[in-house]
Amino acid sequence: MCGQFLLVAAAIWVVGWIVIQLRLVVIPVAIALLLAALLAPAMGLLVRRKVPRGVATAIVLVGGIAVLVAVLSFVIRAFVAGLPDLSARLTQSYQQFQEFLAGPPFNISSEQLRNLPDAIGRSISENRDTLTSGALTTAATVAEIVTGMFLALFSLIFFLYDGPSIWRFVLRAVPTQRRDRMDVAGRRSFASLVGYTRATALVAVVDATFIGLGLLIVGVPLVIPLAALIFLGSFIPTVGAVVTGAIAVLVALVTNGPVAALIVLAVVIGVQQLEGHVLQPLLLGRAVQLHPLAVVLAVAAGVVLGGVIGALLAVPLLAVINSGMRSLAADRQPSPTAVDPKDAEDAEDAEGRPSWLAKVRSVLPGQS
Repeated sequence: MCGQFLLVAAAIWVVGWIVIQLRLVVIPVAIALLLAALLAPAMGLLVRRKVPRGVATAIVLVGGIAVLVAVLSFVIRAFVAGLPDLSARLTQSYQQFQEFLAGPPFNISSEQLRNLPDAIGRSISENRDTLTSGALTTAATVAEIVTGMFLALFSLIFFLYDGPSIWRFVLRAVPTQRRDRMDVAGRRSFASLVGYTRATALVAVVDATFIGLGLLIVGVPLVIPLAALIFLGSFIPTVGAVVTGAIAVLVALVTNGPVAALIVLAVVIGVQQLEGHVLQPLLLGRAVQLHPLAVVLAVAAGVVLGGVIGALLAVPLLAVINSGMRSLAADRQPSPTAVDPKDAEDAEDAEGRPSWLAKVRSVLPGQS
C-alpha cells in the first residue's frame, strides 16, 4: 500500500514538473479547452441543425470574436469618455488629501507635498537601468502572450471542429478493458466543464450588472469599465469578485467620498451573498458543486503556481477532476454510448424535464 502511494505521488510530481516546464504550451491549450466548453452549446446547436462542422466552427468563432471586439470597443470608448470626469474628481480629492496631511497629526508642509512629483521624477531617473531591464522583460512577456494567444486560437479551432476525433485518439492510449469506463468519465468531466463555464458566465453577468447599477446610482465615474472588470474578475471564483469589488469601492472612496464607498461596499457584499447562496447552487447544481474551502485552496494554489492564469484555471480543473474521479469510482460498468443518469447527478429533475447535463450530452466528445 505504501509502495503504491509513493508510486502515485511520484507520477503526480513528474506530471506536475512536465506541466510547469511546458507551461507556455499547456496554459494556452487549457484556455482553449475552457473556451471550447463555453462555446460547446452553440456549436452543438448548429450541429443538431445539420450545419456542417466546418461551417459551424467558423460561425461560432467569428461570432465570438465579433462579440469580444464589440464589447472591448464599447468599454474602451466608455473609459476614454469618463477620463475627464475622473481626472477632475481625482484633482479635487488630492486637494482634500493635501489639506488632511497638512493638519495634525501629520503636519506635512504644502512645500513638501508640491515637491513630491519632482522627487518621484528623480527616483525614476536614478533607477533608469532597472526600469529598462524591466521593460525588456515586459517585451519578452508580451511576445509570449501573443504566441500563446495564437496557440490558444489554433487549438480552439480544432477542439470545436474535430473534438470527437481527438477524444477517440486519446482513448486509444487506455487499455481496452478500461476504455468504456474512461470514455464515460471523460464525457462527464467535459459536461462538468460545460456546466461550470456556463454557470460562471451567467454569475459574472449578474455580478457586473447589479454592481454596475449600484455604481451608476451612486454616481461613480467609469461605471462601464468597472463593470467590465468585475465581469472578468468573476471568472475567478470567490477571490476575483472580492478583488474587483474592492477596486470599485476604492474608486468610489477616492472620487465620491466615504459615504458613497460604504454604499458601494454594501452593494458588493449583497451581490456576493446573492451569488454564493442562490446563483451558484442553482446554476452549478450538484454535478459541479465544490466545497468553498476546496475552491479557495484551488485558487490559492493556482495563484502560487501560475499567477492570474493559474487562478482562472484552477477551479475548472478541480471540477473536471472531481467529476472524472466520481465516475471512475462508480461500481457498475457504464455504457460507452451514453452517460448513466444516476451517476450524472440526475439527467432529469423531479418533474421529468432534462437537466443541464442531458442538454449538453449532444456536444460531448464522441456524441456528434
